Amino acid sequence: MCVDLILPYLNCDPQEKGPQYLEDIATGYWYSEALFTAVELDIFTLLEGGKTAEEIAAGLDLNRAGLERFLQALCALGLIGRQGGVYFNTNISRRFLVKGEEDYQGDSILWRKKLFPGWRSLEGCLRKGGRVDFAAPDENPEQLAGRIRQYSRAMDCVARAKVEEILPFFKHILLSGEILDVGSGSGAVSAGFLENYPGLRAILMDLQEVLDCAGELLGERGCHHRIDYCPANILEPWPVQEKGFDLIILSNIVHAYSEVEITELLEKAAACLKKDGFLLIHDFFFDHCPGKAALFDLNMFVNTYNGRVYPAGWLKDRLTRQKLYPTELLPLTSDTALIIAGKSPERLSGLCLDSKIRLIARIKDLGFQSVCPLPAEAVHIPEWADLRCRFGCDNFGKPHCPPNSPTPEKTREIFRDYTHCLLLEGSPPTGDFQRLVLRAEKEAFKAGFYKALAFWAGPCAICDICSPEGSCRNTRDSRPSMEGSGIDVFETVKRAGFSLRTLAERGDFIKYFGILLLE
Repeated sequence: MCVDLILPYLNCDPQEKGPQYLEDIATGYWYSEALFTAVELDIFTLLEGGKTAEEIAAGLDLNRAGLERFLQALCALGLIGRQGGVYFNTNISRRFLVKGEEDYQGDSILWRKKLFPGWRSLEGCLRKGGRVDFAAPDENPEQLAGRIRQYSRAMDCVARAKVEEILPFFKHILLSGEILDVGSGSGAVSAGFLENYPGLRAILMDLQEVLDCAGELLGERGCHHRIDYCPANILEPWPVQEKGFDLIILSNIVHAYSEVEITELLEKAAACLKKDGFLLIHDFFFDHCPGKAALFDLNMFVNTYNGRVYPAGWLKDRLTRQKLYPTELLPLTSDTALIIAGKSPERLSGLCLDSKIRLIARIKDLGFQSVCPLPAEAVHIPEWADLRCRFGCDNFGKPHCPPNSPTPEKTREIFRDYTHCLLLEGSPPTGDFQRLVLRAEKEAFKAGFYKALAFWAGPCAICDICSPEGSCRNTRDSRPSMEGSGIDVFETVKRAGFSLRTLAERGDFIKYFGILLLE
């Protein structure tokens, strides 16, 4: 799942009535400024082994009283801890914020700070329709080289972490031959493949200044002797062999260019791909972590010429036009995702693709607000829930409502035969939501989950007129409601990490939830 719900300014609840969410957005920069300052001061490197406030103040030449307030904030953010008078790094800081550690992310974090001036020009960009803040026209070659080097090191931090999430998709395939890394940057993604597949070699294709930095970074890694460098502007003709590559990588390239430019890049990539090769696309997509993706799209708007984030469906359509077969969107555990394409669907079948992840992507595309995997045992089925249908609901006695729905005991028995389910979030109208749930169940069945069974929200609203005889005439499309089957929807939703509130007034925002059992 995406981590969009952790920080308060990312937790938008449409049922919230107060202004707290707006306050949290307005103060979001407090969090980033605290992190930027701590990284610039290199506090985390100093803290290895533990230090007192007095030792930190002396080591960094800081005012102790002010430092103690700052350390309190870092503790509140979970970046450091305190035992008695000694401060120490938490696990995340020890791994990612200590200079010299393999997974150090400090360069990437400070690059984000350099993007801030572009955001200050957002209103001007909206009036003009594009970027208005540009690099200084008198920037000399040395300054340009320094900026490229800083950017390359920042992106190297990110790519080293991302490739560790990408490699498992290929763990059942013995890759060999040639990699073409298009717009390679630091080359970290290719290097990750080279370190895991001795039969691979790589060509990094990027601007000469970028490749110079890549050479410096890759010189520290053991695979550098299996890497060749191809200086080129990737928007111009590629000086490489057609149909010559077993793996072509476009990592964080798609978001940097316009629709026309991306279409041309995909055409070149398809021409260079071997018959049994893979085209690996790694990027931001609106379909995965949509809040982060939308803001990243704005970041491209204010800081690049043509960059933008694309929906996965748009990119898959462009790949299909190149006679390639794309996978569904494959979300990473972080904020980006993959699409892998090939010239034959049989070749893609060798990828290690979790069937539930692929199903979630397809179901999300149907139009649900969220699709959350959940252990079946996490669904709470008490004895009292169906009583709210018997006492207090005028639909009691109708087809597929109590007493014509599974009892809590029967529902618990059904759920014991499953280990997985998906929690589906949607919104009214009731009939439209229920039809979406039916489509989700059908997608699951077609994907091989033969025991797929849906429970939805509210009394059945599939038919315009319900059968007056008391027995359903459309059993094919009817399903039991969660509440009517004894499921405590509020507790189940809470266990899944979502919020749900009772409605106090007419006009309050309504959320619908359904459950899709899988096995």
